[in-house]
Amino acid sequence: MQNCHLRDAAALAQFWCWLEEEIHNNVELTEVDVADKLLEFRAKKEGFLDTSFDTISGSGANGAIIHYRAERGSCSVVDPNKLFLLDSGAQYIDGITDITRTVHFGEPTAREKECFTRVLKGHIALDQAVFPENTPGFVLDAFARSSLWKIGLDYRHGTGHGVGAALNVHEGPQSISYRYGNTTPLQKGMIVSNEPGYYEDHAFGIRIENLLHVQEINTPNRYGGIEYLGFEKLIFFPIQAKLVDISLISDDEIEWLNNYHSQVWEKVSPLVEGSARQWLWNNTRVIHKR
Repeated sequence: MQNCHLRDAAALAQFWCWLEEEIHNNVELTEVDVADKLLEFRAKKEGFLDTSFDTISGSGANGAIIHYRAERGSCSVVDPNKLFLLDSGAQYIDGITDITRTVHFGEPTAREKECFTRVLKGHIALDQAVFPENTPGFVLDAFARSSLWKIGLDYRHGTGHGVGAALNVHEGPQSISYRYGNTTPLQKGMIVSNEPGYYEDHAFGIRIENLLHVQEINTPNRYGGIEYLGFEKLIFFPIQAKLVDISLISDDEIEWLNNYHSQVWEKVSPLVEGSARQWLWNNTRVIHKR
């Protein structure tokens, strides 16, 4: 799973480098054109079999439709002045990927930046969670929503689903969701998604998704004589820094983002070259608190 995610990240770096250049050159691309081109880049990678689900390629208001599917002939052109949400994945012989990134090709509004930053804060909170063994996923769901709740916002889907290794991209029984009927505990070796979002109807959608591997955490105490668990990231790919409102995030959260981007560069840069490598460098630069 780790290896296929790194190859996937290399394909994504090549793709986003291509897409940003096309947009900045005023090339008109539909949401379907974008999804098709992403498939081209992934199909060149070793062990590629197929997409793991239909790509969700949503520009502007279409990004607010949680399970949107662009259809040729009726889909939108990617608007450089609106948020663009891309949720996609691939099936490889050695694993499966599922990643969402939300970007803006121009200048985001203050509202878009605040909403994105609060989604990111939730993403970081879940990523850093440490919890006792036998904890069901629903206990962790509020970690990802708390920053949105503070200003009266929320999202209408679960925060995380189970993922199979070279099997199904949605694979239970585990999940991280407000649906408290699922009492399946998270266990070492399970893989779950971390994908909080925010969707402003008829305007834009935001989602930031990584996959996480449940692992044992060596805590200084073991209250009750039990194990404590946490997460290891499987996805290493940039989160767009210009969408972050620095005034809303803590020093610890900035450190998380800088450390994450440092790992992205370290792990993925050897797999790309030329303009894609330069794109990766530009998107993993250190962010400073003003």
